Amino acid sequence: MDVSGILASHAAKYKSVTVEKETPLEVDAGSLMVTDLNPIDEESYNANLEEHLQSLARDGAQALFASLFTLPTRPSADGPLAQLPPPTYQLPRAKPLPKPKPPTKWEVFASAKGIQKKVRDKKEWDEEKQEWVNRWGRDGKNKQLEDQWITEVPLHADVDFDPRKVARDERKARVAKNEKQRDQNLARAAGKGPREERKRDIEKTLATTRISTASMGKFDKKLDGEKKVRGVKRKFDPTEAPIDHEKEASLALISRMESDSKKTRREPQPEESVLNVRKAVRFASKGRGGIALGRESAGGRGRGRGGRGRGKR
Repeated sequence: MDVSGILASHAAKYKSVTVEKETPLEVDAGSLMVTDLNPIDEESYNANLEEHLQSLARDGAQALFASLFTLPTRPSADGPLAQLPPPTYQLPRAKPLPKPKPPTKWEVFASAKGIQKKVRDKKEWDEEKQEWVNRWGRDGKNKQLEDQWITEVPLHADVDFDPRKVARDERKARVAKNEKQRDQNLARAAGKGPREERKRDIEKTLATTRISTASMGKFDKKLDGEKKVRGVKRKFDPTEAPIDHEKEASLALISRMESDSKKTRREPQPEESVLNVRKAVRFASKGRGGIALGRESAGGRGRGRGGRGRGKR
């Protein structure tokens, strides 16, 4: 019985687990990556692209699985797990590594005093209800005084003392304090706290006073740890420039000069007089105005005529 055809069809259906190529595949088990450096077979690529890509993917996956089965394993609840080696290729990140969060004011104090952080459970046992209740939030244990049907009143309390309102106000004050501390921590982490702003204002004032002397602070004594004030860098045009650029710069300069001359020297209008009448009236009336000057001149003429008439009589 000839079974060569059956073996051939079986071999064509199930390929060998050994991948043999001209250039061996580079397997990086740590990154679960396979690199195929062999040139593309143009004939099979043009004949059937989908089948060609499937063949390449199958060879790469087979080489990766073969390398994984050679790694040491450790038992687990889901079965044996392969211990991956360190990756060979350093793959680039899409984004930079996140910066570590700066410690809060309490964390700095706790580390200095050696205080260990204790994480409290979100649930708390209620003896009256005999069940676990929330420590905060809805139906929280922190609202117990607000929900009690009877509450003890202090001895010297006011007549309108409301223990529920007092407990609620204290709880809201604690929440507001936590929110304020959180905002201060975020501002301190971003470098925008009141201390940093005050420091920047002092540095700015100091830099301004340094350049307010006759020597622009060149011969002034510097303080210890004082930063060097950065001046404005001068930008010089290149010595050789295209003719078009030089022409544009010259035209812009001429237009700017013409606009400045129009602003500073305004030609007098035809109806305007050379004499400043208002200034002349103010000078002649000694600051009393034109009406007083007119009355004075009219009164002087009347007295002069009357006097001459009485003299002739």
